[in-house]
Amino acid sequence: MKYFQPILLASIFMFYSCNQGSKTQAPPDGMIWIPAGKFIQGAVMGDKMAMSHEKPSHEVSISGFFMDTTEVTNAQFKKFVTATHYITIAERAIDWDEMKKQLPLGTIKPHDSILQAGSLTFKPSEDKLPNLYDFSQWWRWTIGANWRHPQGQNSTIERKDNHPVVHIAYQDALAYCEWRGRSLPTEAQWEYAARGQQDGIYAWGTDGAILSKQANSWEGSFPDTNTMMDGFLGTAVVGSFPPNQFNLYDMSGNVWEWTSDWYDPRYYKMLATTKGLIKDPKGATNAYNPNNPYTPERVIKGGSFLCNAAYCASYRVSARMASSEDSASEHKGFRTVINLD
Repeated sequence: MKYFQPILLASIFMFYSCNQGSKTQAPPDGMIWIPAGKFIQGAVMGDKMAMSHEKPSHEVSISGFFMDTTEVTNAQFKKFVTATHYITIAERAIDWDEMKKQLPLGTIKPHDSILQAGSLTFKPSEDKLPNLYDFSQWWRWTIGANWRHPQGQNSTIERKDNHPVVHIAYQDALAYCEWRGRSLPTEAQWEYAARGQQDGIYAWGTDGAILSKQANSWEGSFPDTNTMMDGFLGTAVVGSFPPNQFNLYDMSGNVWEWTSDWYDPRYYKMLATTKGLIKDPKGATNAYNPNNPYTPERVIKGGSFLCNAAYCASYRVSARMASSEDSASEHKGFRTVINLD
């Protein structure tokens, strides 16, 4: 079943010039025009938290495009589901024959009581953890967790219409994009937009000391104590923090956002061998992750309300993470773009 709306896309082309450097009318509701330009993608000089897959940095040119000013909200996603009767990955019955293809050969099938529809939810630790490499210490599979029930069967999104929708897998985000005649941003588009024509480590610049005033993240001791200096424990209403120079909100923190790029930790090194300016890169040709060889993964950007300096500091603009396409969780959402090509 397709959710693509050709009438919507046709109307956009009737009203907007395909000139990459300018627009002739106001952007579609809830979006903003990101003008064409050049930027340095990847780790910023002096960023001590930068990881190897953020290096080497490289110059990229980006064509102009429209982008959602905020992450897609519960209210927006609900309209999509109401119109199409779409069922998200987290709400579907688990197919063991499909799941085992992503697991090591010989993996024993879990009991049927566990193999039920659900998603990953965050479980804070009662004490400080000496080892933060094992993320299973704070993530748990919660039966009944999905976009309607973010913390499980007894939770609700009532009075959270303007919070970002979560428990969204890559396929779910694509289905929404098709319905609206839009796309997911490439990693390069996302990072260019997040930087807002400045070259700081963060979407707001270089001052990490003002994090609590700029982004919804985890401040304190992760994963046991959140001081809530930013005012939030979980997701925040979209737009709760100041926008960046492109007037985009929550490009740092709140929820991770899907991009269309395959994840490959070697990709930036491959780009370094390219001669000349790199124009509108679309990411790696194939997915590759030596730490998760059985599952193709996409790049997610922006960090979430769980990002902490001691763990990943992924509210940094160059930060990037890998996520399997069918992976949904309490801190993962998305925003959309319209490309005029």
